[in-house]
Amino acid sequence: MCGVVGIVGKSTVNQSIYDALTVLQHRGQDAAGIVTIDEQNRFRLRKANGLVKDVFQEQHMQRLQGNLGIGHVRYPTAGSSSPSEAQPFYVNSPYGIALAHNGNLTNANELRNKVFELARRHINTNSDSEVLLNIFASELDKFPTYPLSADNIFTAIHQVHKIIKGAYACVAMIIGHGLVAFRDPYGIRPLVIGKRILEDQQVEYMVASESVALDILDFEFMRDVMPGEAIYITQDGQLYSQQCADNPQYYPCIFEYVYFARPDSMMNGVSVYQSRILMGQKLGKKIAREWSDTDIDVVIPIPETSCDAALEIARILNKPYRQGFVKNRYIGRTFIMPGQMTRKLSVRRKLNANRIEFEGKNVLLVDDSIVRGTTSQKILEMVRSVGAKKVYLASAAPEIRHPNVYGIDMPVASELIAYNRTVAEIAKDIGADKVIFQDLTDLIDSITEQNPNIKHLECSVFDGKYITEDVDDTYLSILKQQRSDNKRSLFNKESENLEIYNEGQ
Repeated sequence: MCGVVGIVGKSTVNQSIYDALTVLQHRGQDAAGIVTIDEQNRFRLRKANGLVKDVFQEQHMQRLQGNLGIGHVRYPTAGSSSPSEAQPFYVNSPYGIALAHNGNLTNANELRNKVFELARRHINTNSDSEVLLNIFASELDKFPTYPLSADNIFTAIHQVHKIIKGAYACVAMIIGHGLVAFRDPYGIRPLVIGKRILEDQQVEYMVASESVALDILDFEFMRDVMPGEAIYITQDGQLYSQQCADNPQYYPCIFEYVYFARPDSMMNGVSVYQSRILMGQKLGKKIAREWSDTDIDVVIPIPETSCDAALEIARILNKPYRQGFVKNRYIGRTFIMPGQMTRKLSVRRKLNANRIEFEGKNVLLVDDSIVRGTTSQKILEMVRSVGAKKVYLASAAPEIRHPNVYGIDMPVASELIAYNRTVAEIAKDIGADKVIFQDLTDLIDSITEQNPNIKHLECSVFDGKYITEDVDDTYLSILKQQRSDNKRSLFNKESENLEIYNEGQ
């Protein structure tokens, strides 16, 4: 999972992109990058491993000149954590194109060879995003005229949709032209567009993974970029849009609402906050119905994504709601740590239990989901160590039994706590007295009730149905091997930072 942003402004956009990336930091903490186009039509790029605040220092920001730019925060699901795979990527031909991508291509391995054989384009990293960039560049290269028209760009994206499979929300820049943004035909990964009207009535445009990035920069939310749609904004601010997919359908990722997105974001016409409220209401009713004889003294969320759901559960059960954990806000989200060893070590540093809320009580803990079970196990051990009598665990999401191939780091089924286990076995493995999960139908309703135009959601981690229809056991086996290789590479990760700028400046 990653975060992307692009801005076409009337003044330097470096600070605005930086600020947008800081509020998208929850989508990726492995690496960050910004590329701008300066007055001489040259790329200015800075990218490196680390958080936004650490990657960009004053000297880097001074070099990132230009009124047009894109940015990216990375959480690696394909490729590795090497700084060479930080985004945005760029190619010199045609024109000069830079691109940042959120998602995962399911046919990247096949395309990697075709790009070289058919277009003589070399892919320098293991990143599927670099593959996507080169395919886009290859399609643009077929037009002999300069400059490209909006129709040329949309035709190229139409071909890209036909060639690549998987999930992708992209922002790109073409030197001498402007900013391009497009979304896969299923709308799996989110993308929104907004505008800001200046005092002189000039208009600036912005695209981003979540609406919260628009909010903090005072851009007015216009709408979601539709599945299969492409946006083209010229350097002087003319906006064009066109549907570029033959059969677009709404299948947004359900896990965005469960965990990834910020609660103050609007996504696909749905309030993330309200969806989590509804998750709590539906799960609370299930607990009241199925656990009527369970002796719960207090309801405590595992911060922070589950807090809204837990509050509703406590209200429905008529039990006290308490904040029993103190969170160290200087530790990143454990689910998106780049390796399992790092993930395990960070759990205890991230949370501390407030003994007074647990000692001598039967506690219902509420979490947004249970993925590998590593975090849950450590938290339950902590809770028992401060004197809890019984510990129950409620998950606002159903059991996660299947790998994710569309940009979430769940590619190996055997690592999932619910894989080939019953609910009772899950409870035993993580050390809970009881565990209860949300029903999938209730989770889906929590989202679609707000937007009836969404008829389907991408739910493969729960139901094993992959909408791109190209995911089979062979593909999952290859993905498992790649993940194993990436784990080993974490212990030999390069330490250098990447930086490109003009000499003498």
